[in-house]
Amino acid sequence: MRIALATSSFSPYVGGVEEHVRHVARVLAQNGHDVVVWTISRDGSRTVREVDGIQVCDLPAPLPARSVGDIARFAVRLPRALFAWWRAARSFRADVIHVHCFGPNGTYARWVSRATRTPMVLTTHGETMADDHGLFTHSRFARRSLRTSLQSAEAVTGCSQLVLDDLADRFGLAPGTGTVVFNGIDAEETPEEPVTGLPDRYVAAIGRLQRVKGFDLLIDAYAASAIAPDVGLVIGGDGPEADLLRRRAKEMGVAEHVVLPGRLSRGQVATVLDGAAAVVVPSRFEAFGITGLEAWRAGAPLVATARGGMREFVRDGVDGLIVDPESTASLAAAITALVGDDDLARRMARAGAERLPSFGWREVVEQYEALYRETLGVPAPAPHAPDAAVPSQPPPSSMRTPGLGRDGEPQ
Repeated sequence: MRIALATSSFSPYVGGVEEHVRHVARVLAQNGHDVVVWTISRDGSRTVREVDGIQVCDLPAPLPARSVGDIARFAVRLPRALFAWWRAARSFRADVIHVHCFGPNGTYARWVSRATRTPMVLTTHGETMADDHGLFTHSRFARRSLRTSLQSAEAVTGCSQLVLDDLADRFGLAPGTGTVVFNGIDAEETPEEPVTGLPDRYVAAIGRLQRVKGFDLLIDAYAASAIAPDVGLVIGGDGPEADLLRRRAKEMGVAEHVVLPGRLSRGQVATVLDGAAAVVVPSRFEAFGITGLEAWRAGAPLVATARGGMREFVRDGVDGLIVDPESTASLAAAITALVGDDDLARRMARAGAERLPSFGWREVVEQYEALYRETLGVPAPAPHAPDAAVPSQPPPSSMRTPGLGRDGEPQ
């Protein structure tokens, strides 16, 4: 199949959606499909590049705004943007367009889908619920565009049932029509990059430093727990609330024991979690909670938020402790329990590690491929016999990832 992944953001930018789409694209290509990534150009230009051997098109995607000046600028920029998306669509001629994390990418991908009569699959990653800026609360255009896209999509998936329920409650998704496809994780990622300034023993949390992640609640619980100051607290990531969190730690009297190392690479995230006595996800809301899988990969016991999708895959008392982060006493007690009871911590970490294989990227992609086949009416491939000799040969020309010509277009 020829698959266009239309994502709100992509490498070199870092985040959950970027990681998800990059791994999905890689595995789809390994499975023999032609894959291209269409993503939003942040400076409004059009560029074509390669990531992991897969073509990536950065495309302009202006949207209308309320002020007269913004509307005028949008009117000037729209024809060029439409032409860029049309050019990308005509160059690749996808069998299916798969939208990830609905935003301007979804609006333009829907237009391409209609203009070229290409089926569209839509995957939401919690963007309707976990956005500090409240795009879908304040923008009538965004709400209307998402509603229209849900109605026209051949299939809709969400990273949790909670996300699908929100689409049904607020945006018109027909109840029972969405499919839950959990996020995946690279089980082979290892802690290879050092992080300076880490305490000898510490509790860790990872994520963008913004209100929805609840790191201020974690600092309060850490200060109230029985582990401070003997065990430190490390909160990895960057974001708008970094200074606020430092002030909060100072106000709570634990500033000397709270480490904010800033933005971390993927290898550094693995390093921090690998050395943690416990990993905490204190979010006010999590659509899924990829840090939970990262904790299991690191062999660390997990404290998971009760607010959001983590309840759908974490088993309370078995492979994690699920608590309401708004309850300082409950969160402090959970942290204290895991740090203070080695047997409990080992048992939960082991149970989490045993679950990890079911969240591999190949398992995620298999579910997407099934939806593509159903959408296109393509039968599932017959399994090879275990001892069948399969000759090694290059894929047919129609299944190769296109190269780039002199003008940056596919050959």
